[in-house]
Amino acid sequence: MTYFALLPSLLIGAVASARSMTPMATIAMVRQAGGKLPGRLVLLDHPLFKLGALAMGAGELLGDKMKSAPDRTVFLGLLARVMSAGIAGAALAPRGREKAGAALAVATAVPLAYATLAGRKRAMTAVGQTESGLIEDALVMAAGAAVVTLAMRSKR
Repeated sequence: MTYFALLPSLLIGAVASARSMTPMATIAMVRQAGGKLPGRLVLLDHPLFKLGALAMGAGELLGDKMKSAPDRTVFLGLLARVMSAGIAGAALAPRGREKAGAALAVATAVPLAYATLAGRKRAMTAVGQTESGLIEDALVMAAGAAVVTLAMRSKR
């Protein structure tokens, strides 16, 4: 098994750096539709957890546009990224490599949260909070879907 097999875990960590709930919401959507992923899905196969992941993903997209939204690098924001990236990174890793996938996703998400925040602040100055948030949403959701698709294809 090559290191390429853990690429989806690394990439989902990058997604979590910008939107903490998008990785789990994306996986929940795929699982709700009957899609198969390479790693074990202990939490993400529970119906209540799937519903919660979808609701939190949608809520995050709405809440991010509020003026009172905290930076993604506050303690609770980083904690959410660690949890989401870890769960999603494990789910996208090959069987038996879930711990490595989780660790790689977390190790990607936390430092990149600072970089994506800096980029978002520059975008907010250029085009405004709502507009920059909508652009970031579109990019992050597309990236999340692409990463999960990559993981599903590499499972075959």
